[in-house]
Amino acid sequence: MAKPEATADEVKAQAREAADEVGRHTRRAADEATEAYETARERGAELYETAREKGAEFVETARQRGAEYAETVRERGHDYAERARDEARRLYRQGERQAHEVAAHAEEYYDEVSGMVRRNPAQALGIAAGVGFLLGLIIARR
Repeated sequence: MAKPEATADEVKAQAREAADEVGRHTRRAADEATEAYETARERGAELYETAREKGAEFVETARQRGAEYAETVRERGHDYAERARDEARRLYRQGERQAHEVAAHAEEYYDEVSGMVRRNPAQALGIAAGVGFLLGLIIARR
């Protein structure tokens, strides 16, 4: 009967060794998992920081470009406004010249008509009466 006890002791020893081996492997696996977690956490923190820095750079670049575009638009707006003012002044002067020309022509025709009326008052009165009669007919039909 000694043999079965020895075998039982041997089995117990082998079981202990196997349990110790499993424990070592488990601890090693836990340590590796902890290391992997720490590495992943550190890498994640690095990536987060890099992304944050890149985001800040992007925002700053966008702000600078926006300011540059706004300044360019402002300058072009001033240029276009100045061009528009110059063109308006030119058109106003041209309009004044033409108005003076029309006024001069009207004055010449007034003087001619006035002279003709003085030379032929009866004829002018007849023409005025005829024009007045025609205008009256046109207005009355409406």
